[in-house]
Amino acid sequence: MKHRVMMAALFAIITSPVCAAKLSGSPHILDANTIEIEQTRIRLSGIEAPETDQICLDAHGHKWACGVAARDALIRYSNGRTWDCQTAGVDKYGRSLGSCFIEGQDMNAWMVSSGWALSSASSTNIYVIHEVRASNAYAGLWSGAFIAPWDWRRRNKGTIIVGVRSVPNDAQELLLGSALISEPPSPECLIKGTVDRNGKRIYHLPEQLSYGQIDMTKKPAERWFCSEPEAEAAGWRRATR
Repeated sequence: MKHRVMMAALFAIITSPVCAAKLSGSPHILDANTIEIEQTRIRLSGIEAPETDQICLDAHGHKWACGVAARDALIRYSNGRTWDCQTAGVDKYGRSLGSCFIEGQDMNAWMVSSGWALSSASSTNIYVIHEVRASNAYAGLWSGAFIAPWDWRRRNKGTIIVGVRSVPNDAQELLLGSALISEPPSPECLIKGTVDRNGKRIYHLPEQLSYGQIDMTKKPAERWFCSEPEAEAAGWRRATR
């Protein structure tokens, strides 16, 4: 009985809001949804931004690296300034979940209102009004056609493509075809991510022996990364060779 009481108390401590934390500093921005302050990786909660390997269509129906653009927009807006973050809980990859501010500006809301993220489908929809404003202004992702970030990660031939103005007739081929991931979304995003038969996520660097053997148009190829910290924050580990 005493053991059970001790275990229950420990569980209460781990899951309690007491585990929430406040962090301040100039962050390292890993992608449009993930930052790092004082070696703590923080996933901006309540929103979903495109991964750095995500491709969208612009107003003319041309492909563009919207995931990289979203990350870079966040870097430019941050501009080395101090972020104040309040975290509570962690995700399945061990990243802290939090809301962050720059000089009082809610950065989670800023990402959505600027069109670089959507209100998370699993959230309480507190950022929906910002999403409506972004779509009405054709901002960021809303300037053309795109796949919702949560659908991009598990896309298939039946994945829905959205857009405010219109969705081009060849959008399915452009955003869901195997040729899409045959090349990196940007010259800086050369790390290959794969999933092995056991479901383990492994990333491969250009200088590693296994790199050239991976065909990104075939499974178990999965996605491109721009940096090792980004890959590790997303739950991948480095290949041994």
